[in-house]
Amino acid sequence: MAEAVATLPKVRRPANSWEIWGRLLVVPYLLIFVIFVVYPVGYGLYLARDPQNYVRLFDDPIFFRTAINTLVFVVVAVNLKMIIALGLSGFFAQTRWWINIVALLFILPWAVPSIPTILSVRFMFNSEWGVINTLIFKLTLKDGPNWLNDPTIALGLSMMMHIWKSLPFWTLILLAGRLAIPSEQYEAASVDGATRWQKFRFITWPSMKGLYLTSTILSMIFTLGDFNSVYLLTGGGPADLTHVLATLGIRYLRLDQIELAMASIVVALPFVLPLVYVMMKRLSK
Repeated sequence: MAEAVATLPKVRRPANSWEIWGRLLVVPYLLIFVIFVVYPVGYGLYLARDPQNYVRLFDDPIFFRTAINTLVFVVVAVNLKMIIALGLSGFFAQTRWWINIVALLFILPWAVPSIPTILSVRFMFNSEWGVINTLIFKLTLKDGPNWLNDPTIALGLSMMMHIWKSLPFWTLILLAGRLAIPSEQYEAASVDGATRWQKFRFITWPSMKGLYLTSTILSMIFTLGDFNSVYLLTGGGPADLTHVLATLGIRYLRLDQIELAMASIVVALPFVLPLVYVMMKRLSK
């Protein structure tokens, strides 16, 4: 009898009015997702479908220089930024009255728009009339360096620009992790005579290691898509030697090579997808 009941087909109950309205209200969001996400991505993959596009892309010496720039940019900028953010999170965790004032000034680079601030820095480093070289000439009676005309210096300044803009955000994330550590652990360590380094090594770092690693992976994903820091400061120059994958597509668009622009975006996926996979694995735990 029980087996007969188990084999009976399940009867679906009709949806009530609330469920119908709920499904109808989801439809506009699905349309927005299809129009502004699925269609552009699908159309871009369609344009880059020809294997000859990738052959032409790999034959372009600027592409390999861009891939190296991207790797250096991500490895150096992200790790330097996160190490500084970890140290600054300890500084801002202090309870002194003036810390709040410093924190307000510190967060301004992240809060203000990117375009005017980065363009202002670009004007400051102009080799002919920028304020930096003007001060150097007044102090030393010598012309300053051509900051943005040297590929190595220009890429380094782009990384500094990226760190300056995004450092406050990651400092706040790590500061929240520090403040979540019970103060009783530090008090007990002080009673036992632990030094600051010992407190960091045995209390702070074990408690924040997961947050730090997750933030680093997420920062790598964001950095791979950072367009403003390079394009607004150097424009990919001089001679297209400071491009990263986030800005290379603009170069091909300006040369009216749309297929290569889409292909340059597609080849960035092997950099991004492993980071997204590791990120989702960490979040699933």
